[in-house]
Amino acid sequence: MPIAVDIDVMLARRKMSVGELADRIGITPANLAVLKNGRAKAVRFSTLAALCEVLDCQPGDLLRWETDDAEAAEAVDKVDGADRAEQTQGD
Repeated sequence: MPIAVDIDVMLARRKMSVGELADRIGITPANLAVLKNGRAKAVRFSTLAALCEVLDCQPGDLLRWETDDAEAAEAVDKVDGADRAEQTQGD
């Protein structure tokens, strides 16, 4: 997906758990996990504002745009790594 979610990075910087963040912004830990793992189809501005307020950050600290080329490169890297592993095992 071209939009990457970096909530986990901010959680680590703030030394905060997912449960604590969910409580402080008023959503369930399950819904926060969906957002954090990049599976959300949308995010309300009110939720984004609450995240920014609690984490003391800007929206750009939580969300970033990646080109589809970056995803394709990651997929190629994974395939190349698997191929190298197979070659090493065959020796």
